[in-house]
Amino acid sequence: MNDSTQMNMETGSGSGSTEPSESVVSPATWKNGALIRLRQITRIYQEGSLEVLALRGVDLDVEEGEFSALAGPSGSGKTTLLNIIGVLDHPTSGRAEVAGRDIGQLQKGEAADFRLSHVGFIFQAYNLVPVLTAYENAEFTLLLRGVPPQERRDRVMPLLERVGLADMADRKPHELSGGQQQRVAVVRALATQPAIILADEPTANLDSDTSAGLLDLMQVLNEELRTTFLFSTHDPVVIGRARRVIRLLDGRVTGSETAAAD
Repeated sequence: MNDSTQMNMETGSGSGSTEPSESVVSPATWKNGALIRLRQITRIYQEGSLEVLALRGVDLDVEEGEFSALAGPSGSGKTTLLNIIGVLDHPTSGRAEVAGRDIGQLQKGEAADFRLSHVGFIFQAYNLVPVLTAYENAEFTLLLRGVPPQERRDRVMPLLERVGLADMADRKPHELSGGQQQRVAVVRALATQPAIILADEPTANLDSDTSAGLLDLMQVLNEELRTTFLFSTHDPVVIGRARRVIRLLDGRVTGSETAAAD
């Protein structure tokens, strides 16, 4: 497996319940520490008789409210690291804490509940359900959580308005441009009010103007809602917008740069 492997869209509850499990922690339990804390994280994949070291002893802290990018070439470990932070994969060794919880110890059902409550995902390929409308796609994760219909509408419609898609709520994905589909994906990620949004190459399939507009939107939402954004990217435009750039190469963190305050 390599860094270009698409993150799986595994947001449903593996326990078969729409209610979060007791393993999910309140944000109050991690307010005094880093939102993400990784220590000596390794990930080894077996490909036949060959061992592939995707991550090699990664140490990383990410604080609440960051707008940060994991930057590096293909194969550097960016997507693997996002998969682990998003509890879509487990480290081979090391300790990974997100929102105060040791995510490496979560069982399958607990991990699904944790994702539903704490993590929003934005995928390179949008991952919208073709037969659902923009509104239905945006509310999908709330539906999995068992949120009542009126509350779902109260959360989703203001966000669709914010991203300029309120009048397109009834359109199917094939009736939307790439940029519009990605904005629906942003609304879906934000609707659950997650602690963190993980975005895997979110501008890869967009033209430069659409990419700039999407980044403008995410920066505003980050500043106004204090939602933490962590991107994996090799797009220089995304890297230039990030307030912190974490450099990866060959599965290791090689440096971290913080942008000067405006």
